[in-house]
Amino acid sequence: MGWARSPTGTAETEHHETDALEPRTATQPASALTGAGELLRALAAPVRIAIVLQLRDADRCVHELVAALDVAQPLISQHLRVLKAAGVVRGERRGREVVYRLVDDHLAHIVVDAVAHVKEEASR
Repeated sequence: MGWARSPTGTAETEHHETDALEPRTATQPASALTGAGELLRALAAPVRIAIVLQLRDADRCVHELVAALDVAQPLISQHLRVLKAAGVVRGERRGREVVYRLVDDHLAHIVVDAVAHVKEEASR
């Protein structure tokens, strides 16, 4: 759910397709909120955001991420471990390489929306 400022300066919610899935007043279980917080923390590093954006386009192995992001291999591997532990990515061995992919598209939408939001704010 996004927030926008009305001309009077009060916050108003924007409506999205997913709003119809749950009532706005529904209380979420603490475990769901804790899990969401952990997921967002896992996505909180710029390199991890870049990895998610790369994997949104195609499955990739470590050396492809190193080349695309111009980041050292040990650092890419460290960030992939964090993303894997958080359930964001999954690795599949193919011969000598491990190919990484996003667990689902919801995670890519979170990252894409966050980047778009920052770009919109910067252009104002």
